[in-house]
Amino acid sequence: MYFKNKSAFPQDFLWGAASAAYQIEGAYNEDGKGLSIWDEFVRIPGKTFKGTVGDKAVDFYHHYKEDIALMAECGLKTYRFSISWPRIFPNGNGEVNELGLQFYDKVIDECLKYHIEPMVTIYHWDLPLALEKQYGGWENRQIIDDYVNYAMTLFDRYGKKVKYWITFNEQNVFARLGWTLGQHPPGKKDEQKLFYQVNHHINMAHARTVIAYRKLNLGGKIGISFAYSPSYSLDCQPKNGLAKADYDDLYLYWYFDIAGYGRYPKAAYEYLKDKGYAPVISEEDQRLLKEAAPVDFLGINYYKTKVAEYNPLDGATMDTTVNNSGIKGSGKVVGVLGVYKNPSNPYLPTTSWDWAIDPMGLRLGCRNLTSRYDLPIVISENGLGAIDQLDNQQVHDDYRIEYIETHLKELKKAIQEGCDILAYCVWSFTDLLSWLNGYQKRYGLVYIDRDEDEESGTLQRIKKDSFYWYQNVISNNGENLE
Repeated sequence: MYFKNKSAFPQDFLWGAASAAYQIEGAYNEDGKGLSIWDEFVRIPGKTFKGTVGDKAVDFYHHYKEDIALMAECGLKTYRFSISWPRIFPNGNGEVNELGLQFYDKVIDECLKYHIEPMVTIYHWDLPLALEKQYGGWENRQIIDDYVNYAMTLFDRYGKKVKYWITFNEQNVFARLGWTLGQHPPGKKDEQKLFYQVNHHINMAHARTVIAYRKLNLGGKIGISFAYSPSYSLDCQPKNGLAKADYDDLYLYWYFDIAGYGRYPKAAYEYLKDKGYAPVISEEDQRLLKEAAPVDFLGINYYKTKVAEYNPLDGATMDTTVNNSGIKGSGKVVGVLGVYKNPSNPYLPTTSWDWAIDPMGLRLGCRNLTSRYDLPIVISENGLGAIDQLDNQQVHDDYRIEYIETHLKELKKAIQEGCDILAYCVWSFTDLLSWLNGYQKRYGLVYIDRDEDEESGTLQRIKKDSFYWYQNVISNNGENLE
């Protein structure tokens, strides 16, 4: 669509950046913190790039004042970060760790000191290891009560200061990779029925938490964030158009429809029931899911689009080979037999990790979600992972600037086309541990001097060219994005 008048970002738009506790904090066993499932998983040989662990990460735990001061210098209006469940409840339940609560008191207060709105993710993948040992973690419905208790503890402590809450980050990633591909903890492969039941437990924990939060009348907003990869049909063949619809229902709307409508997509549910994979759902579950929907906002972590093509019964599978080396072309086409597969898009460039770079896809995705749910949207993650080079204490990351700039231009158009976008959080503010990819895959506006060796580097913070560029964008409220 084309408009005669120029579009603009709202005056109260929340320009921000995002992170996750395990990826930045370090201090994995300090001040009473318990272990998370990731603290154990990364020690399994071959699971991460060069055996990287997050024991120290980029040491935000001891550098939070310096990092938040840099955020203020950049002009951030919001900072999205996660709280580590095992730092608050070392055993997942039972006794609260006061020192853990105090750490996030300090982080939140430091943000507020600079008028940076704290946006808190309650769960960003670091389940207390104790709950995995006690009863199997997300595989057991008992975790719903423990999660709600954990969330209520956070609301009680920080609810008057934090006005934006995200219940879960990317359950469509951590559940799928944990129970179907074995790439994330607990490392199980092809456990399809278990995967869908785990996902349902997560949905119930989300729903009960949303309901409980609203009863507190704290005046804030609560939502959820999903990894969002909108799709294109490979071509105009009807079977590929239907493959796109199946991909959307199974890979996207299976999650979003719970947040927006409080139910699962019907065609996808019937398919899973026929396969024997459909989760066990009680009438009380259905009632609570409906009561919790819709959320106050949808968070989307946008990095790429996908292509959908019909996948024959002897076609591509959910291969467990993953490109965590940064060598282009080392990823594989994956799919669901008899349903869809996701070939590469010949019209789009890719990152070194084979992710399609598609700025217009962000606009397309926002419009799709707006038409389907008519809810406010938070861009909770968007950014470029790349191998940055430090040159004379400088990082010239023009490629990252181009990536973010082109995405923001499309986001600006999405706003003009009627999408209610509350915030944009670049991933990430500083470099961080990129889960399976170590530290070579850098996302930050700020370079951190370290690599995969735990003893390496000074942890010095060095502002990249993208830091100064984003600072200028924020100061002009995006008016310079023409």
